[in-house]
Amino acid sequence: MSFLVLVRHGESQWNLENRFTGWVDVPLSPKGIEEAAAAGDRLKKENIHFDQAYTSNLQRAQNTLKLILEKLGQAGIPLEKDEALNERHYGDLQGLNKAETAVKFGDEQVKIWRRSYDIAPPNGESLKDTAARTLPYFESKIESALKKGKNVIVAAHGNSLRSIVMHLEKLTREQVLELNLATAVPLIYQFDPHLKILSKKELK
Repeated sequence: MSFLVLVRHGESQWNLENRFTGWVDVPLSPKGIEEAAAAGDRLKKENIHFDQAYTSNLQRAQNTLKLILEKLGQAGIPLEKDEALNERHYGDLQGLNKAETAVKFGDEQVKIWRRSYDIAPPNGESLKDTAARTLPYFESKIESALKKGKNVIVAAHGNSLRSIVMHLEKLTREQVLELNLATAVPLIYQFDPHLKILSKKELK
């Protein structure tokens, strides 16, 4: 059996400011730092020893992972960073305030960009595009580790993690659009050797 823990980063400075962040490398907010540490405390009670960690190329995910592993006393485990796990690229919307963007382009257009599966904002990625880079990496790196019985933790972003959950739970396009992952709430999957999900637990 193996465990996979998925964690969306704690609140970032631009989450706080209600801005589209995407690939812009903004830091955690003070609240985000507290959220990440609290996630580590909750995860500590599960007594999982991790063999491998994965994160994106963005500091908000990296620092969330760092704070969690420090809380677990597992800061020295093997760690891999890759832009395949980066947040969805929001293109021309990056840096814009979400409320101001709705005024500029209209509520309905912004909702389509944010919530549709395969419609991308200008010069950005749709969720389908994000999955197209995230899932090959997940399958080649992370699933192969799980098949070997390793326990894995992944700290990444709302949309890259949504694509992974969609893959694991075989969600439809409609179902994944309703899926929202809260900041710094660990999601624990337990698998059998064939990667069948035995249990799922959310540590709120």
